[in-house]
Amino acid sequence: MSLFTPRTPRESQHETSQLMMPEHANNLGHVFGGVILSMMDTAAAVAAFRHARNNCVTVSIDRVDFREPIHVGDLVVMKASVNFVGRTSMEVGVRVEAEELTTGRRRHTNSCYLTFVAVDRNGRPIEVPPLRPEMPDEVRRYEAARERRRRRLEERHAEQGRAPEPASATPAPTA
Repeated sequence: MSLFTPRTPRESQHETSQLMMPEHANNLGHVFGGVILSMMDTAAAVAAFRHARNNCVTVSIDRVDFREPIHVGDLVVMKASVNFVGRTSMEVGVRVEAEELTTGRRRHTNSCYLTFVAVDRNGRPIEVPPLRPEMPDEVRRYEAARERRRRRLEERHAEQGRAPEPASATPAPTA
């Protein structure tokens, strides 16, 4: 497969889980947010690596809201998927669920979006293959990610005191 052959989100999806133990938690038995953030970053990195088939580095993590606590004894499940690809960057979405192993009940505890850039051996950005969303949910996530990217670029340009670059009018790729 060529570097520039489009890849589907399914080709790079990653799911992982880990049982939460006392060393992951505070004195209330709630898992530390930093433990969850680290797990999210790792799960997202695997999806980014799989898509780029190259080294990738985290460049940003969007807002993370902890909707409800995760407890000692819960199985934390991370589901990561590439939502959008630019020239060198990728947005990866991660959904976090906590499963009560005694009942099988799963709770969606939080989600976030991480941006990764593929880099060469010298740490310089390199191009990544395009993304080809196929399923309706993949197309919806692609469009939403493109809009988030547009807003992030506007914010970055505003912080730097310069006008934003024109947004690309490219529609989501279709199968």
